[in-house]
Amino acid sequence: MQDHENLNMKKTLLVGRHGVGKTTLTQALKGETIHYVKTQYMQYGDWLIDSPGEYAEVHGLGAALAIYSYEADVVVLLIAADDDYSLFPPNITCMVNRDVIGVVTKINRCPPDRAANWLRLSGCKEIFPIDSHTGEGVDQLKAYLRKQG
Repeated sequence: MQDHENLNMKKTLLVGRHGVGKTTLTQALKGETIHYVKTQYMQYGDWLIDSPGEYAEVHGLGAALAIYSYEADVVVLLIAADDDYSLFPPNITCMVNRDVIGVVTKINRCPPDRAANWLRLSGCKEIFPIDSHTGEGVDQLKAYLRKQG
C-alpha cells in the first residue's frame, strides 16, 4: 500500500489469540509479502496496531488492549475459521466506545460460519471472512477501513 494511502486509513487495532493471523493480515492489508513473524510486543504502525496474542489470552495483559483501543478508530476481533473456541465473551464490544468489527481468518481451512457466529455473539455487527494468503476478502476489509470524505 502506498504511503499516501496510509493517510486515508482509520487507525486499526487487531486483537486475537496467538496464531490467528493478525500479523499475516497486517502484511496482506499493506500489500507486503506474507512471511511468518512472531509479534512479541505491540507493533504500532502508521494505521495498524498489531497486538501479540498473549495480550488477549493472559488476563493481566488485557488492560494493555483496553489502553490501545483508545488509540484506535476501529478495533478488529479476529477468530480463525478452524478455532475450537472463542476468547471473546458475549457482548464484549459494549466495553469499547469505538467501532468493533470481526474478522474470520483462515477461511481456506473450513467454513467461516461458526467463527462468524462467535463474533456476532461478541457484538460484532460487521464481519469479514478473510484468507490473507490468497487475498480473498482483503479488499472488502480495506474498503471498510478507509476514512470517508
